[in-house]
Amino acid sequence: MMNGRSRAFLCSSGLRHSFFICFLRLLALVISFALTLSLQAQPPPSAKDILASVRMMEAQQQIDLQGQLRQNDVIVPFRLTQNGPLIRYSFTNPDEVLQLRLGEKSSRLDLVTDSGTEKFAVSKLNQRIRGTSLSYEDLAFKFLYWPTARVLGEENVRTRNCWKLQLRAPSGESQYSNILLWVDKVSGALMRMEGYDWNAQLVKRFEVVSAQKIDNRWFLKQMRIEELQPGTNHVLSRTYLEIKK
Repeated sequence: MMNGRSRAFLCSSGLRHSFFICFLRLLALVISFALTLSLQAQPPPSAKDILASVRMMEAQQQIDLQGQLRQNDVIVPFRLTQNGPLIRYSFTNPDEVLQLRLGEKSSRLDLVTDSGTEKFAVSKLNQRIRGTSLSYEDLAFKFLYWPTARVLGEENVRTRNCWKLQLRAPSGESQYSNILLWVDKVSGALMRMEGYDWNAQLVKRFEVVSAQKIDNRWFLKQMRIEELQPGTNHVLSRTYLEIKK
């Protein structure tokens, strides 16, 4: 049988053990809380740094895929090839090849002809591609180089945590006066874009609907492009940009 001294010792040991466990749990909570505060206290990256990472990610891909623009019953097939910073969109019926070069300080959209390449005319950038909601300017990625940009905060787009940026056009050459951009924090992918005209009215919205894995890499599968009546949320036209394996 256990004498009084033994019972007292076990009781004391149990109390010390319980106190030790409680202390460790409390310490873990304090450390976790301190780390959370530390992470929250860190300022977000600058808009300049976020856009630089997006450009770097876009310029590193190697792809050769088939795609299409689909608007109602109209389907416009194209071939998408990319070798680092050089991207080509090849359309047929009639043949048209566009080449986009992503540089460090600007992008350049060219028209590829039998005799070589020529810079795409600025006056034609606002034109629709094959009558869809997508314009040539939308393919040129000029907004990724706009110098006036700021981080508005964080928002989720289709469960993805994103930085929300506002970009202002440097001149009146663009159809957009400013753009709101949502960039995935982890991948740097463009998840949503809203374009505003020079009366500050929302006129176009882009949003990634789905993604797909090809050769162990994630690529766009479907993006929705909506043209809206300025000053309202009424959709005038809706085009889907779809990439196939």
